[in-house]
Amino acid sequence: MKREIFNKLLSWKANPNRKPLILDGARQVGKTWILNQFGKTKYNNVAYINCDKVAIMKTVFSDFDTKRLIRAFSAITNEVIKPAETLIILDEIQEAPLGLTALKYFYEDANEYHIIAAGSLLGIKLHSGTGYPVGKTDLMKMYPMSFSEFLMASGNRILVEQLKEHKWNELSLLADKFKNLLRQYYYVGGMPEVVNTYFTTDNLQEVRRIQKRILSDYEADFSKHISSVELPKVQMLWNSIPSQLAKENKKFVYGVIKKGARAKEFENAIQWLVDAGLIYKVIRVNKILRPLNFYEDITAFKIFFNDLGLLGAKVDITAKEVLTGMNYLSEYKGAFTEQFVAGELISADYCLYYYSKENSSLEIDFIVQKDEVYPIEVKAEENLKSKSLKSVYDENNLLKPCRFSMSNYREQEWLVNVPLYLAREWMESVE
Repeated sequence: MKREIFNKLLSWKANPNRKPLILDGARQVGKTWILNQFGKTKYNNVAYINCDKVAIMKTVFSDFDTKRLIRAFSAITNEVIKPAETLIILDEIQEAPLGLTALKYFYEDANEYHIIAAGSLLGIKLHSGTGYPVGKTDLMKMYPMSFSEFLMASGNRILVEQLKEHKWNELSLLADKFKNLLRQYYYVGGMPEVVNTYFTTDNLQEVRRIQKRILSDYEADFSKHISSVELPKVQMLWNSIPSQLAKENKKFVYGVIKKGARAKEFENAIQWLVDAGLIYKVIRVNKILRPLNFYEDITAFKIFFNDLGLLGAKVDITAKEVLTGMNYLSEYKGAFTEQFVAGELISADYCLYYYSKENSSLEIDFIVQKDEVYPIEVKAEENLKSKSLKSVYDENNLLKPCRFSMSNYREQEWLVNVPLYLAREWMESVE
């Protein structure tokens, strides 16, 4: 399956100032597959090591002699390792924490070797004092498949090419096709194994079985990597997220986890899930002004799953509800729509915020800062009322309001309506 990150890897390879690369991302998002594909197609050979399965990797970094380490990697993989010709992949590097520290020495003493470290819980290790080589590595984050990647996997290559042309009004002619594929994406999500199973077998029961297994694997990681003190908190928090998203006001409320819960009790649990790549945290701003990070209110935030399909599996939304459009998603309709937009924009490396006004019901679902500031309202259907957007625009007409809905593309006097299925492509196209 074609992944957009492949082009970023090509740019890394070609960069004369290239550093050892760390590829971070949650389990099951396709890191191992894409790295091996990259190595096989763009290098003469690949020296691949899974640090979790090769016991010696726990002790091989006894010192940081890069010549000795290259010999060890060659012996373990039975590959001749040559500078610029061999891609060295150290997978599940979190199982050999000193391996991260070693990347510093590859940068300083042996940067002619092309080396990538990847891991499922790297975010945890990067924040746990393991000697992270600050300034000595490049970093990429990998996410579940975006909607356009899903379209490509579905065999609709021409449809994706048309998306890239940004002829928004012409794309309205294909609205029914996009909406049908979007409903499929709402059920399947972007985990590569799930997507591949869906398009090769068309077996919805198998899709759901794999989604449930991935959720189970995530929860098994809780027990493996979290202390007995923090484990119950992470589990309670994880299980509360669907209820948080079902609320009309999706601001995270600790009391939904359990009666009387407080921030101090659960802040470490939230951070663990964020660092593991399992949830996205969208922080509130109390003003919609540049630069947005000046106006962060870190006490108020929304939380989303890392994948739309996993959210559906977590709450047991049925294929009939999603794919037929019959009262689809009921009370979860708004939650799934916001989850979709959050996933699309975060996977494009945008820093998302949201806005709410004190002592008022006014709320803007998302805020994105580029050269301009874009307040975004998300609508699950064709509802074209945008009272909140109009209110913030009237206060500051330098803003660029946009509404993501199931209605066709249209430019209004002060507002642009963008079909949900174009959310990411449109946002990437604007200056």
